[in-house]
Amino acid sequence: MSLNEVTTAAAWIAGLAIVALIAAGWRKPARATADPARALLRRRRLAGEEVEDTGLELYRRTSWPRRIRAVLGTGFLAVVTGMALATIIGIGVAAAVITITGLLKQ
Repeated sequence: MSLNEVTTAAAWIAGLAIVALIAAGWRKPARATADPARALLRRRRLAGEEVEDTGLELYRRTSWPRRIRAVLGTGFLAVVTGMALATIIGIGVAAAVITITGLLKQ
């Protein structure tokens, strides 16, 4: 494929995407909007639900042992994740160096 063909294909894709977005914007909304004229009806204004006032449980702070356990657990997970990433990256770099030096010897 030449650069002109790739550019033309990318322009077609971008143009079709814009057309699709415009076509999607012309649809009706999924949720109907409120009709202000309906609010003037007398039977609508009288309808409703009675609200009960109930007490709520107050916020309780997390205990110290639980906080310390969470910090230690998070630190342990961070160390294990770091070790795993370091191992994977090290293996990748070593493989790249071995491949490159092998190519230089030829």
